[in-house]
Amino acid sequence: MEMQASRQLAVTQQQAWDALNDPEVLKVCIPGCDKVEASGENQYAIGMALKIGPVSAKFKGNIELSDINPPASYKLSFEGQGGPAGHGKGSAAVVLTPNDAGCELAYTVQASVGGKVAQLGQRLIDGAAKSMAEDFFKRFDMEMQKQHPESYAARDAAAGAAVAAAPAEASRAGVPVWVWGVGAVVLVAVIWLSR
Repeated sequence: MEMQASRQLAVTQQQAWDALNDPEVLKVCIPGCDKVEASGENQYAIGMALKIGPVSAKFKGNIELSDINPPASYKLSFEGQGGPAGHGKGSAAVVLTPNDAGCELAYTVQASVGGKVAQLGQRLIDGAAKSMAEDFFKRFDMEMQKQHPESYAARDAAAGAAVAAAPAEASRAGVPVWVWGVGAVVLVAVIWLSR
């Protein structure tokens, strides 16, 4: 299985880096996770409950970081055992890129699974993996909002300023102001729902 995606964060590259290297933040953000503990230099032991279709299990595993380039990127290798439910292993590359809105967190994951989990079929496994990744990003974004509310307030203020500037530009472009007003309401609703 291979998966890649990215997500815009309102925090700085350094703030995102610090959070991604904080076991307590990861424990809160990883769905079903009940343990993330340092087990050596750049190594962590992890425990989590996982349910994919009809298969539920507690997985225990290890994560090792390599190619560490603070605060921009690292690679991680992981492996986990879920008893009779199966096992998994793989690697991921994580990249943080600063931009005007904060930073973009991008990742590429390659993984394989075995045991009962593998018998469920690739489609179900891929769907569960994508759902877990999206859940992680939502939780991580919420945790960043808790830890750095000023960054998110600045982002929301910038979005509001862009919405306020739109009607003035619209009147110069010959588009009725009410059209821009409706567009502004929709944009604010989309921003609010995406948080």
